[in-house]
Amino acid sequence: MKRGMCITYVVEGSLYVNITNKCSNRCEFCIRNNGDGAYGSDSLWLLREPTAEEILDSIFSRDLAAFPELVFCGYGEPTYRLDDLITVARAVKERYPAIKIRINTNGHSDLIFGENTAPRYAGVIDKLSISLNTPSPERYVEICHPVFGESAHAALINFAKNARDYVPEVVFSVVRETLSDAELSECCRIAREAGVTLRVRDYIPPER
Repeated sequence: MKRGMCITYVVEGSLYVNITNKCSNRCEFCIRNNGDGAYGSDSLWLLREPTAEEILDSIFSRDLAAFPELVFCGYGEPTYRLDDLITVARAVKERYPAIKIRINTNGHSDLIFGENTAPRYAGVIDKLSISLNTPSPERYVEICHPVFGESAHAALINFAKNARDYVPEVVFSVVRETLSDAELSECCRIAREAGVTLRVRDYIPPER
């Protein structure tokens, strides 16, 4: 794989921010299985983790007024760097208060830090998109291979419930092609009981 320092890249009109390669999952359908980059970006495999200052430099080198949304999403789980992420997001909000800030996450930050992390997002993050992926802990282990084992599934659901008190919009996402109709129905029930919406997205096949 090629490695570089692609920190920001554009996807469908939004500015995406790539800050780590670390991830607590190895999902079967992960976009990083497709190649070195995504949506025409340079390689998203980082040579090293950029500092908060380097992340801000990359963000502010762009015309942020042209982007409706800033999304923390790259080739790793961004909440592994939650402190730096919040620092960066706060600095962006100070200069561009109108921009919306989203995190695409697997919802493991409570497990990563060993505490309820939801309050850290308050007043800074506008949207959390949490990968639910499956309706059961057993299936979650089968297709996501979390380092935290079966406990990861319940933890991400609990994280979503807590996050509702601090983040204006919280969404679960699933990949349609990986679920049966019965499993999708069960995911809808889980989202409804957690008080969040469910987004069904398409699988992005690996490049051949």
